[in-house]
Amino acid sequence: MAPRQKRLIEGDYHVKEDLKLDLSDMKRAALVCRALSSETRLQILNALIERSMTVSQLAEYFYLPVSSMSVHVHILEEAGLVTSISNPGVRGTKKLCGISASSVVLDLFAHKKEMPLQKAPVYVSMPVGNYSDCEIIPPCGIVSTNLYLYQEDSPYGFYMPEHIHASLVWLTGGYLDYRFPNEALTRDHPSRIQFSFEICAEAPGYDNNWPSDIRLELNHRLITVLHIKGDYGGRRGIYNPSWWDDSNSQFGDYIIVDVTHSGCYLGSCKVSDETIESLHLSDGYTFSFRLSVSEQKDHRGGMNLFGRQFGDYDQDIIMKVEYR
Repeated sequence: MAPRQKRLIEGDYHVKEDLKLDLSDMKRAALVCRALSSETRLQILNALIERSMTVSQLAEYFYLPVSSMSVHVHILEEAGLVTSISNPGVRGTKKLCGISASSVVLDLFAHKKEMPLQKAPVYVSMPVGNYSDCEIIPPCGIVSTNLYLYQEDSPYGFYMPEHIHASLVWLTGGYLDYRFPNEALTRDHPSRIQFSFEICAEAPGYDNNWPSDIRLELNHRLITVLHIKGDYGGRRGIYNPSWWDDSNSQFGDYIIVDVTHSGCYLGSCKVSDETIESLHLSDGYTFSFRLSVSEQKDHRGGMNLFGRQFGDYDQDIIMKVEYR
């Protein structure tokens, strides 16, 4: 048994850290505040203080459907209040949940204590349909917030002018290549370039156990391989339009990748030694951001890329540039 798994099962209180928030990162503060705004989720945290439990055990403990408990646990995980690991069981893999924070502190004045004249970050939102190049292997599809932009399972729809209006695209194999403007990288001294997006695998209908490896490249250099566990469904995505059928893909994993002067990071884990300098992101006027389905047979599970008004996050692909 891995040390981290053993600590989670046994309830090692010494590994928990204080969760410190301030208004310089309002999105993170909002995620935590949202998680704590529910009396049910507070009761879940109280129960997990005593012992780690699976989602199904929590559902039974609180007399709630497993689907509802899964949503509560997902929100707590996003906020960094709960950590979950896959734990093999008699009837398949189960999600074991445990507390990951000992306290939450929101310092309303912390951002005022920082160095004055700090340059505000720059955000660039890239619509998921605004790719500059693609290779599409069906089954596939492309839809806007209102309708299918072309008949399902035909790559032709990805090459029609209307593709720029897409809010959800899916493909079984191939890639999507976006050209991000780099004007914000030529200003002052960028210290971090962050990319965030929502993505899952692509199965017939949906299948929560449908692994897919998806490559993320910048300027045609591999940054990381995203190991996506499934094509998620069973509940509606928070922002899905009413006409989107419940039998389809509903939401994805929220991915955050940081590019710095010391390397590239997926969350807090370093995944590449490539840097802002080595990637030459400031050369020319644009740089390439590419998502492609791995060609490895065992993990070629396709991808769904969610944009605004689809999935659990009301956004397209966001580039955030921070400065020294």
